[in-house]
Amino acid sequence: EEDRKLVTLARSARARTGAVEGAAVRDQTGRTYVATTVALASLRLSALQAAVAAAVSSGAGRLEAAAVVTEAAVLDPAERELLVELSGPAGLPVLRADPSGAVRAVDALA
Repeated sequence: EEDRKLVTLARSARARTGAVEGAAVRDQTGRTYVATTVALASLRLSALQAAVAAAVSSGAGRLEAAAVVTEAAVLDPAERELLVELSGPAGLPVLRADPSGAVRAVDALA
């Protein structure tokens, strides 16, 4: 249930801004951070990278779950590595949903 809320937040952010992707992460205290793709001439971040950056800059030391709304078929290896770095010993689930919000896959990162 809580993980599904991350998909809703990511989908809403993506739709609101018209971005390529939307992402949301939840930290060890239950706080959520939402972001979309950043595509500026001088800065490019995926939605997951931006959401993780927001979490870390707010003091999150560990993530419990993540969701990304994307048309990509797989999670980027660099994004996987980033999430693994911030996951606890049990790892974390990463929900990948299409733009309609339908969850296509749940990657368990450990």
